[in-house]
Amino acid sequence: MTTEAQVAEAQISKDKIKGDLKTVLSDMDEYLRATASQTGEKIGVIRERLQEHMHKAKDRLADTKEIVVDKAKEGARATDEYVRDNPWHAVGIAAGAGLIVGMLIGRR
Repeated sequence: MTTEAQVAEAQISKDKIKGDLKTVLSDMDEYLRATASQTGEKIGVIRERLQEHMHKAKDRLADTKEIVVDKAKEGARATDEYVRDNPWHAVGIAAGAGLIVGMLIGRR
């Protein structure tokens, strides 16, 4: 899978998690309103739905965490490879970044 496809997949996962969390909050609100005035079967149904949504959100969060960790490791490997293959380029990039940061700090 290409990096762009992985980023798109991570964004989709992020959007799904947001949607799941919004659903959980909505269901929790409904649950609280229902328990304030009623008891019985309706509360049980809402509780089951709430638990189902919470489990889905946790699963998606775990999946997204794995994707992010894998991406970070992949990025670190790629950076390490590049620095090992092109040490002088890396030194030049670091020096340029240091110069820019130094200039920005010196302006204050």
